Amino acid sequence: MDYFSLIMDMVSIVGQGVAHIFFVSRLTGKERRLWHFAVYCLTLCGIQGLALRLGDNGIFSIATGILGLYAINRFAFRNQRPISWLAAVLAFYVSQLSFGFINSVEAVVVPPFFGSPLLYLLLLVAQVLYFVLCICCYRAVRKLLAWTEDSQTPYIGLLLFPGLFFFAAELYILQTSYSFFDPAISLAEVGKHSTLLLLQIMGLAALLCTLYAYRQLCQGFQAKAELQSLTQAAHTQKVYITEAQARYEQTKSFRHDIKNHLSVLDGLLKSGKLEEGRGYLKRLETVSEALSFPYQTGNPVVDILLGEKLGLAKEIAAEVSLVLPKPCGIDDFDLCVLFANALDNAIAACRALEGAKALRISGKRQGDFYLLAFENTCSEEPLPPAGTGLSNIKAVAEKYHGAVLTEKNGRQYYLSVLMNTSALQ
Repeated sequence: MDYFSLIMDMVSIVGQGVAHIFFVSRLTGKERRLWHFAVYCLTLCGIQGLALRLGDNGIFSIATGILGLYAINRFAFRNQRPISWLAAVLAFYVSQLSFGFINSVEAVVVPPFFGSPLLYLLLLVAQVLYFVLCICCYRAVRKLLAWTEDSQTPYIGLLLFPGLFFFAAELYILQTSYSFFDPAISLAEVGKHSTLLLLQIMGLAALLCTLYAYRQLCQGFQAKAELQSLTQAAHTQKVYITEAQARYEQTKSFRHDIKNHLSVLDGLLKSGKLEEGRGYLKRLETVSEALSFPYQTGNPVVDILLGEKLGLAKEIAAEVSLVLPKPCGIDDFDLCVLFANALDNAIAACRALEGAKALRISGKRQGDFYLLAFENTCSEEPLPPAGTGLSNIKAVAEKYHGAVLTEKNGRQYYLSVLMNTSALQ
């Protein structure tokens, strides 16, 4: 029985280690490697051996196991601190909860078989059921809480407190009620273990409800961001329409008067008044330039946006070397969202800096892909967390099967947006 127990313990530890790594990697969307399993399983085995020497009742091994899994999350998977802690606590909580479920059943079913060969078979079945139940619970948690670095991270640390509470309650149940089995099982004991099983089921249900509420909260944040994006895009379109109407009226008026201007210019030239003619021609040139856009990108929506945004930020030295392809393949509405958010962020960063302020916008096409690059000056302070503006830009890039890359180097900030111009054609 001693060898059997030792083998079962080793299988349980290794199985838990493998399940933990699978869970946290799938939960956080990070790629797992073979050395992750090896290092973590060896760590668990070392912790278990040390706990046996110290006569630990389980608290030490679980606490150090959580620290080990946190280290894997933080330094191997490169997850943020709150996510690393939460993933580690959830991984251990689910495994301990599944263990508690099986213990509740074992406490009633196993004692009558003490001394019987069937005991080994029952323990093997219990071990298999434990892993099956653990996997099912992990899938339920992962379905409710799967996130990426930018999607469900707001207030993620708040989930750590209910997770720790459920975990502490489960540990208390395991330490006080399942430290040993009584060979003589009574009806009262059956009722006690049934009640404990029900409490643990309610604990799992409470955790899943908490995760579901958090997911709904995150979806609310996302919907709010999308609404802000639509509102901003609608405002930009309204500005574009107003600007286009104004330029149309100006152009219409200029075209109506062009014959009169030409007649005046012809009269000045015929009468030999060359200097007056040159002056009049310069005034006509000034009027015609006022009717054109200050930036020519090949897209009127972007031209007006650039003129509006940069025209209000005259303290920033702006350089635009951008020619959008024709046909562009990117909807004007999406261009509004992209350029409006990128320009707002860049202008805000420039204004937060004392001294020279500069903004450079460029574009480059290669095949079906088009790369937009925004480079602006910024302060040397750490950047704030990604807000709605960058999220809107990423949403547009993903719509066109592209990607967004940001980089900060001293007082320079770089934003690159890659899009497939044929994605929606």
